[in-house]
Amino acid sequence: MFWLAPRVLLAVLVVVGGTLACGQLVGLVGWPLWGAASGAGVSVALACLLDSWRGAQLLRWLSGLQDTDAPHLRAFWGELTTRVERAIRRRERETEREREQLRQFLEGIEASPNGVLMLDAGEQIEWCNQMAAEHLGLDAERDLRQRITNLVRSPAFVAHLHARNHEQPVHIPAPDGRGLIAIVVRPYGDGQRLLLTQDVTARERADKMRRDFVANVSHEIRTPLTVLAGFVETMSSLPLTEVERQRVLGLMAQQTKRMQSLVGDLLALARLEDSPRPPADQWHPLARIGASVESEARGLSAGRHQFSFDWGDWQLAGSEAELQSGIGNLVNNAIRYTPEGGRISVTAGTRTDGALEVRVQDSGPGIAPEHLPRLAERFYRVDGSRSRETGGTGLGLSIVKHVAQRHGGELRITSELGRGSCFTLVIPASRVQAKTVQQPAEPVAS
Repeated sequence: MFWLAPRVLLAVLVVVGGTLACGQLVGLVGWPLWGAASGAGVSVALACLLDSWRGAQLLRWLSGLQDTDAPHLRAFWGELTTRVERAIRRRERETEREREQLRQFLEGIEASPNGVLMLDAGEQIEWCNQMAAEHLGLDAERDLRQRITNLVRSPAFVAHLHARNHEQPVHIPAPDGRGLIAIVVRPYGDGQRLLLTQDVTARERADKMRRDFVANVSHEIRTPLTVLAGFVETMSSLPLTEVERQRVLGLMAQQTKRMQSLVGDLLALARLEDSPRPPADQWHPLARIGASVESEARGLSAGRHQFSFDWGDWQLAGSEAELQSGIGNLVNNAIRYTPEGGRISVTAGTRTDGALEVRVQDSGPGIAPEHLPRLAERFYRVDGSRSRETGGTGLGLSIVKHVAQRHGGELRITSELGRGSCFTLVIPASRVQAKTVQQPAEPVAS
């Protein structure tokens, strides 16, 4: 309150000075009392005019945007102007800080893989992020203040939005019809609702694959178990000749081997999915891997097919056991589906980008185009009865695909009905190098 004393002193001086001056002036004509009163009135009027002028400057500044500095005033008005400007600047800083926090909050919501949409009490869109707009087929700016049920017309969604129980999410087709969107509704405020959307296409596909996997494993194991149980019951309840007994034992061994192959492939897939990525600094000659594959292939064929192998002179970085399993499954698959007397060729060569291709070409019946995208799925078979006759488990190509992906490569399949198939395992250039040929030692001079 340091401005109060100078203001009172100034007012006293103005009044006294004005009174004396006017009193002397009017006293000359004989009215000293009227002169003193007139002087005091004039002094008060001047002081009011000065205060009004200063107050007008402050009001003019306050009525604007306050984007310039406050007027420089003195005494009471100067103190008032300083305090008002300080309060305004403090409020501006707080507002800017809150605005920045809101901007960061909205950016965080925009970065979320889930959609967020806010509805008012009239079911009109107040705000939504870009992900929610994509999930529901909306325009994040154009559709503001629009009624949500006029834009998202799915009967399941409309019924769920108007229901009282929102504990479970509702699933609706994606706008492009190729996926599934889950929507969670949460009431808040005064009749407002928050919608959380999530693309659950991949999750639903994984759940379906898991259900199919369990069903397929159960079916594949139940079939040989049923056969074994029937044979065991036959042997225990019926007198069999030696020939019949040997035949039954042979069929039981065949079914047992089939179950062992299935369990072995399942364990191989589990190891591929859970083990760390193969090392990139352990090199193995492709010819050595190929020799093992070739030996196994000739044993499985038992002379029924014509083979040609060209492994080249390359080394591969990674897991030798996995690479042998991947290439071996391709060759064994060709043997199972190529009729007797057919040709199977295996060649290895590099592409222009340095990647290595191991191509397994057969002269089998070929595969229809609609089956090619799904061949590497677990238990997928073009002809289930044919697979069981040949002893396939339906997991071989899935194992090859996992091996390729773990080594940074891929599995490519081309086929034409009646003209055979070609399965290509691609290994990236970073895991391929030409085998170093050791030079013969020079003779030591005697």
